[in-house]
Amino acid sequence: MKKTRNLESYVEWFNRLSYLTASEIVKYPKKKQRVRIIEYWIETARECFNIGNFNSLMAIIAGLNLAPISRLKKTWSKVQSAKFSVLEHQMDPTSNFNSYRSTLKAAMWRSEGATEERERIIIPFFSLFVKDLYFLNEGCSNRLPNNHINFEKCSQLAKQVMEFNEWKKVTCPFEQMPNVIAYLQTSSVLNENTLSMASFECEPPENTEEKGRYKTVKAETKQQLLHQLQEQQHQHQP
Repeated sequence: MKKTRNLESYVEWFNRLSYLTASEIVKYPKKKQRVRIIEYWIETARECFNIGNFNSLMAIIAGLNLAPISRLKKTWSKVQSAKFSVLEHQMDPTSNFNSYRSTLKAAMWRSEGATEERERIIIPFFSLFVKDLYFLNEGCSNRLPNNHINFEKCSQLAKQVMEFNEWKKVTCPFEQMPNVIAYLQTSSVLNENTLSMASFECEPPENTEEKGRYKTVKAETKQQLLHQLQEQQHQHQP
């Protein structure tokens, strides 16, 4: 458990930021407000890209692409989304994330020749980084057909881990803002069903599939509330 806790923390943070992005959007009943919040998150994602924080960039993109957000067609029709399209292209998963890998290489070149700490920052898309290590380790034999040690595999693994360790050593040059940190860590985040319900309240279901989804989510939410009430009553019984 201890060995994987740091990995789990990365995954938890990624998921939290994705759902926080989505939760903040559906909080607002007015379309104009939702448009403003979506554009704010797009600008935040763009700044993540500019400083080399690819993990948070991908988390925000994932949040904006969650079904309860992507279905808000009336809202998205008013969004200046050209910048978002560029960011999506940079993190496009097709061809084994080829665009992202090219961007990461460029960021590494920039980091190696940088004179300022800001330009040295690289925070990779962590899930893909771990996936690459896993497949390199599992997909390549430790021994060659002649039974010699596969030094190429060892070299590739060592290279990627050493690069990651170098990225970790970079001192963050930005001033910490306690109010922003508190917001990111403690703001309430909606779960999948609650997020869907809030989305349908923002823009009602339009087709048969959405109407079916709305009916299912509404029933599940009602059941969850009933279960919570029963538990509370049970706890207060003498």
